[in-house]
Amino acid sequence: MKNHIICLLALMGVICTGCGRPNIIDENIANAEVQLSALLAASQQDGQIRIPSTYRDGKVRFVPKHDWVSGFFAGSLWYMYELTGDEKWAEAAQQHTEHLHDIQYLTWHHDVGFMVYDSYGNGRRLKGLVQYDTVIVNTAKSLATRFRPEAGVLQSWPADKGWQAQRGWKCPVIIDNMMNLELLFKASEISGDDTFKNIAISHSDKTILHHYRDDYSTWHVVDYDHETGAIRGKCTAQGAADDSAWARGQAWGLYGYTLAYRFTKDERYLQQAQHVVEFIFSHPNLPEDLVPYWDYNAPEIPNTPRDVSSAAIAASALYELYDMTKNKEYKALADTIIESLSSPAYRAEQGTNGGFILMHSVGSIPHNSSIDVPLNYADYYFLEALVRKRNIENGGSAVPM
Repeated sequence: MKNHIICLLALMGVICTGCGRPNIIDENIANAEVQLSALLAASQQDGQIRIPSTYRDGKVRFVPKHDWVSGFFAGSLWYMYELTGDEKWAEAAQQHTEHLHDIQYLTWHHDVGFMVYDSYGNGRRLKGLVQYDTVIVNTAKSLATRFRPEAGVLQSWPADKGWQAQRGWKCPVIIDNMMNLELLFKASEISGDDTFKNIAISHSDKTILHHYRDDYSTWHVVDYDHETGAIRGKCTAQGAADDSAWARGQAWGLYGYTLAYRFTKDERYLQQAQHVVEFIFSHPNLPEDLVPYWDYNAPEIPNTPRDVSSAAIAASALYELYDMTKNKEYKALADTIIESLSSPAYRAEQGTNGGFILMHSVGSIPHNSSIDVPLNYADYYFLEALVRKRNIENGGSAVPM
């Protein structure tokens, strides 16, 4: 599969020195300043802080604090501050971050890692806001209440509420949950309490063991018996079929094991991330521009939506993976994705798209939710990828610790 990736890159002409648009980072920063300035104004209309999630039917759509995507816009504002150095972005980011203060006590939500680390975590890193430590650690404590010791995993969704209650699950765990482990690893660093780190390691180990197929694609959902640890079933919730490869799930896994290696230096996690790269970029249904369809096995390919969010997540992870390994193939893949996402095919014209940067993402086709629209997490990971690309090309670390 590695040779397949090399051939793909050679065919696309991306294994070269200095290829691509030399000013692509500055160009994207200038574009993002226009777009996110408009979105920020909409989010603070009438003096009230609101959380923009998507743009649909000519309107910016907002979500409440407890929605799983609530931290991404604050995180994007922090990245704008990092990319520009303009304090206006830091001031707005701090306001939108502290709007999420109560999330630290939320225990029914596994995505508090996304919600708090992308907001409070970035604020702590970029402005040295040590008062954010308490929120980060308290959120980790809340997330830790979802740990099921017999199964060794963090339960993702409640099994007795909403549409999940109709599936007959006991302890559903989704691949997305790998992303929330960053909060736990960082909380252990801050507090000196290894409980959080140990939970993250246990969850990572169990996910390698039970979530991945022989070809290193991942199931979306694994249902555990939380009392015995037994596997009750493996299926999908947002993919095309139980045995398909839902695109965003593959990207979550790539990113999740890359960050797990960052914090632990456990070679198994690095190898897992590398195997996932091989699966994604050797897949015969991956388009030449490296922006995947919403599911690698969607029966309607090529007449089915792409998912830009999956591409942005993968690009960000690939920059870090390159930094860890110095494997030029990883950076070439990430650079190609950034080139694609910076094109008119995926990046909105200024003054359009409700202020969101990227078009053509997919939330959940099975739930008829957010199909072929901009999504705040696509923008977040795109900006993060730009930060990491610039850091590397300026001789620094992709992810300064």
